[in-house]
Amino acid sequence: MMTNDHHTVLYTGVTSDLEQRVFDHKTKAHPGFTAKFNCNKLVYLEEFNEIEDAIKREKQLKRYRRAWKENLIKKINPAWKDLSEGWYDPKSILFGIEINKVNSEK
Repeated sequence: MMTNDHHTVLYTGVTSDLEQRVFDHKTKAHPGFTAKFNCNKLVYLEEFNEIEDAIKREKQLKRYRRAWKENLIKKINPAWKDLSEGWYDPKSILFGIEINKVNSEK
């Protein structure tokens, strides 16, 4: 799950390449919910061997109310730290944001 700096929104998604997907969200590579609401912090994740299981879990999580999701996050990440901290060079994030901003203006 991704959130913004103020934890006002939660985004739940599924991917086969978590590092790339988080990078895409942080750099606003694709217009949409996470770009609009600045979802740039990975606060919760689960890993699965089979994509079908991951999709099933994603759909399950999306049905739950926000309070339930918050409790789930707090169990493994009580401080709501960015679990992807240290994955990327901060300059690459800034560069990605600038590139994507230019591309979206075309």
